[in-house]
Amino acid sequence: MTVDDADLTLQSVDSTINAHTRRCLAAIAASGGEGSRTFTQVYAQSALTEADAADQRHQRGTALSRVDGSAVAVKDLFDVAGQTTWAGSMVLRDAPAAVADAPAVASLRRGGSVIVGKTNMTEFAYSGLGLNPHFGTPANPYRRAVQRRIPGGSSSGAAIAVTDGMADIGLGTDTGGSVRIPAALCGLVGWKPSARRISLAGVWPLAPTFDSVGVIARSVNVCIDTDAVLAEAMSMAAPPPLNRLRLARVRGYIETELDSEVADAYESAILRLARAGVQIVDLNIPSLERVPRELPGVTMPTYEAFRTHEKLLAQCAEAYDPRVRYRLELGRRISAEEYAAAASVRKELQRAATDALQDFDAWLLPTVAIVAPPFAVFDSDERYLAINRKVLRNASLINFLDGCAITLPCHEGDSPPVGLSIAGLQVRDARVLAIAKSLEPIVRMAAPGE
Repeated sequence: MTVDDADLTLQSVDSTINAHTRRCLAAIAASGGEGSRTFTQVYAQSALTEADAADQRHQRGTALSRVDGSAVAVKDLFDVAGQTTWAGSMVLRDAPAAVADAPAVASLRRGGSVIVGKTNMTEFAYSGLGLNPHFGTPANPYRRAVQRRIPGGSSSGAAIAVTDGMADIGLGTDTGGSVRIPAALCGLVGWKPSARRISLAGVWPLAPTFDSVGVIARSVNVCIDTDAVLAEAMSMAAPPPLNRLRLARVRGYIETELDSEVADAYESAILRLARAGVQIVDLNIPSLERVPRELPGVTMPTYEAFRTHEKLLAQCAEAYDPRVRYRLELGRRISAEEYAAAASVRKELQRAATDALQDFDAWLLPTVAIVAPPFAVFDSDERYLAINRKVLRNASLINFLDGCAITLPCHEGDSPPVGLSIAGLQVRDARVLAIAKSLEPIVRMAAPGE
């Protein structure tokens, strides 16, 4: 982790943005904390300068947005002007510095956000587990002192930055669940908008057909406010009253092989929604069973990811995380004809899902089939691959169908974190966010904290 020089002496505790930013930076630097594994770069000096400017705007009553002054942690896939984008890899360690901010980062700056640094991630975003052998892996907050568990990925650092008070907002990417998986496993809210909603310029690609920019935060409101800045236009839809909401509970493979904690938390959340007056309708979409059977949602991103990395692999394959390299190399075996066939299946299933879901306000599914496993279980490549497939299974369906989704914590008490996803198709982003805002207090069993 690299850290800009700055005077981080905490001043008297107050409510200024400068003081809040100092607390975030102190959490990053805390001895024995997760900061060194959560951040790859820390921009302490520039963050304090940005915080002072935000304080002045707030004092004048000229805040630039609802996230003006919020501390933002940026996944190390996004270009930040003057800094090298490492993408969680040693391969890019000596690459030239970015000449400009990625548009998503630039939008947040224009909205007055304070960029505190770049966060760790699965190398090149190619896993849902969050493990990184180069920079270390931050541990899930759940009973961390007793057992260290995975944070989920690939936006691992983005989630831990938020859980541990190092940032208010984690800016991430989501190709097959990389925002929603760590949010769900760490007890946070994770928002994956429609793929074309937010610019991907200046972001290291993985599988361009499926890549999207997303947000991790503690509440739906913060995700809404951040999305408004990132998308640079937002018309919030007004959700119908709870007793007029009609949501599909999609059955089938996405509800199979769930951990008992996931099944129990999901069923309890569904029951709470029904008792609150929400109409929950069981829905089977038989054609979606082709997804796990024919694996078009694996074929397409694997093919694209290999082609993204083909030249780098030829030049410096040994510098990659071996497990990431192995998965990337699988794409070498996929032909253009197989890719085209998978793309054709994707179009068919998108049409089928649209037809089946057109009369519903949104649809529900468990975000991740399992709770966060401990680091110790990844003792073989076979276990790594099997668990990674299971972690990605549900969330990746949304990317495959070209939809949007938000995950909300739905577990109770001191249980392991579990996420419930509210999803929509065909750029229904504003609608899904509005519904999530209404349902959040019921799903979470408490008023959401900012």
